[in-house]
Amino acid sequence: MPSTDPEENALGLGSGAPTPSEQGPDKGKHLVTDETEANEQDDFYEPGIAPSIDESLSAPTATDTDGDSIEPDRWTDDEGYAESTSTRYLSSIASDIRRGVEENGRLYASYGMHKTWLPIDDEELDRNDLQHYKFTLLLGNRLFICPVPPDPQMILDLGTGSGIWAMEVADMFPSAEVIGVDLAPTQPNLIPPNLNFEIDDIENDWLWGENKFDFIHARELIMAIRDWPRLFRQAKRALKPGAYLQLGASVPQFSSDDGTLPQDSAYLETAQIYFDMSAKVGVSGLEPLNWTKYLQEEGYEDIVQKMYKIPTNPWPKDERLKKIGALELTHYRDGIMNVFARGYTDILGGDETYFQVLMAKAKQEIMDRNMHSWVP
Repeated sequence: MPSTDPEENALGLGSGAPTPSEQGPDKGKHLVTDETEANEQDDFYEPGIAPSIDESLSAPTATDTDGDSIEPDRWTDDEGYAESTSTRYLSSIASDIRRGVEENGRLYASYGMHKTWLPIDDEELDRNDLQHYKFTLLLGNRLFICPVPPDPQMILDLGTGSGIWAMEVADMFPSAEVIGVDLAPTQPNLIPPNLNFEIDDIENDWLWGENKFDFIHARELIMAIRDWPRLFRQAKRALKPGAYLQLGASVPQFSSDDGTLPQDSAYLETAQIYFDMSAKVGVSGLEPLNWTKYLQEEGYEDIVQKMYKIPTNPWPKDERLKKIGALELTHYRDGIMNVFARGYTDILGGDETYFQVLMAKAKQEIMDRNMHSWVP
């Protein structure tokens, strides 16, 4: 059965995928999914080391999270933190699809079966790259944690976004053919020779054929997929026997281990707005919680589910978690806020003035490092 990768966010699933020391001959197709508990580590799979991260970190263990609390750092009100930035090397591909649809000063994809929530402009692609580094750190400086063979021939990246994960994997496996697929051609022109980007809607029928891929990767597709069982069914057909599917996603269910997150928090209210919007358009934000059931029903084997705690800002004492928290802050502030901007009035019919006040309060709260909140 195909194996799923952690959604580089806080939630992931896996069905009994054996560790390297336990694994015998591959049987069927496998799944490995991740929920994020950023403080879980071990040396899970050496070949997945990411070439672009300069920190020597071990990967998270394949066991369920034990719920360990994250130790917060001490800080003062006048202590600043460096906001993460990235230098863009991407150049946009000129096409009618790339021009997309402009709303509220942002650019959205015009291709696909359904209206998309996230923009496709340079600001969003910068955020996409930063989130890639966040997920790589969560996985212990690795691009994946499932047992990909040392010489894969075909690798598929679903919802490739800026294409950064596909590019790094293509560099890692120069003899493999890597395909990155997305609704919009927002990837760079200069890419490894073994990498191809395709424009397609993965909710349509797949045309890649059966038993083709050694590894399929997908992360942060919660707002893009309306029929997860069908996606898993198509992925299973496309995977070679014994190949893995790795999924990753975060679920905005804010929590704290020490009670520092007030229940009347504005960004707790934004989470409820997110769930209300997603449910109304048929892309439930809670679907990762059902992945294991869906995968079992589709006949996947060795399903492993992992959960990581993602700090919502740089409040942890641990330097790695502090960096992950800073990256998650940009994700919430520059990403999730954009989802709300398109959906609150359009989908829920909410009052725009109330929305602006709520978002301003939520942005202020999420930067408060006295609130030790995290998402899975």
